[in-house]
Amino acid sequence: MRIAIIGAGISGLVAANALQRLGFRPRVYERVTELGEVGAGLTLAPNAMHALNSIGLAHQLEDLGLPPEHASVRHWETGELKITLPRGSEMIEKFGAAYTHIHRADLHGALAGNVIAADPDAIQLGAELTALHDTGSGVDVNFAVGPGIHADVVIGADGLRSTVRRALFGAGKPRFTGYIAFRGLVPIDHLPAGTIEPPSSCLSKGPDRSFARYLIRGGRALNFIGLAQRDGWSEEGWSIPASTEEVLAEYEGWHDEVQTTIRSVSADNLFKWALFDREPLEEWTRGHVTLMGDAAHPMLPFLGSGAAMAIEDAVILARAFDSAASIDDALDRYFVARHERTTHVMLQSREAAKAYHSGRDEFSEGQHVTAENLGIWAYNAADVPV
Repeated sequence: MRIAIIGAGISGLVAANALQRLGFRPRVYERVTELGEVGAGLTLAPNAMHALNSIGLAHQLEDLGLPPEHASVRHWETGELKITLPRGSEMIEKFGAAYTHIHRADLHGALAGNVIAADPDAIQLGAELTALHDTGSGVDVNFAVGPGIHADVVIGADGLRSTVRRALFGAGKPRFTGYIAFRGLVPIDHLPAGTIEPPSSCLSKGPDRSFARYLIRGGRALNFIGLAQRDGWSEEGWSIPASTEEVLAEYEGWHDEVQTTIRSVSADNLFKWALFDREPLEEWTRGHVTLMGDAAHPMLPFLGSGAAMAIEDAVILARAFDSAASIDDALDRYFVARHERTTHVMLQSREAAKAYHSGRDEFSEGQHVTAENLGIWAYNAADVPV
């Protein structure tokens, strides 16, 4: 079967890995000419780890990830530790898989390396999609440069502003949510001694703002993401440079750890982007073309579940192809297995934003909204019915 995956981000590469392990020979088409990922951290909760372990990444994740023993929530102004949440071995006992933090580029590199090791021709770079045409017997795919291809099925894994989604369902624009994100990566030796108080994973939340930080790369680097509310936005992109002064102004009056962390990041490691949202789609598939990850269900980051949903999609889609008698059957099984869950997580992520930024003193474990207490982590894409 000629399976074309559009987009070599994490979801596209997980899908390629999973399909290869089941005996398929997918091709991944990526518009950029050089593979790479943004320099940001990523949380892999147990549900994501189950999916990645099922495609053979367990040992690589042990080497690349950093599982915290605890997570915490602090008061935005005083820095007082309000909630401590168990992680570490308790996650394995409770969910059967670890909870870990990883550099996004490290995960991306491992996935790409595995795909290429299985099939050196599997990833085609410089392949910017321009048009799709379902012929009834397959899909003609055209690119900006070079010859087109004919595939039996096309999987759109090309993100929030998906060209595949636009080809299927029109050019509806994402909605600016009123939230912006700042991210930074700080070498740990750039921070004054004693800046980071345990636990290594911490969320500070306050009125209209939140600030999360955690260690990655064996504790050698601190990743942070600050989420703030702002009126209006005209710039697009994931890696718009931000200034230290701008971020400090957003977090004026916050506790010392937040301020010191922001001051310690270098200009080339500090970025901002706007958070856009879409309404859930009622269908993901037209003919032999379907969507996956952010192309199908973009998530706000307040539950830290966007990457996990995309990773789950990829494993479920591969399993559907392995189980089904036809392409139509596979795509139907995939949608039925994934639509209700991903729509639920999309909507819960919106609600979590309100709780995180309410400014109310909701500092008890029962009041603090997490993907864990919403039941999102209790899912294993490797063994749910497909």
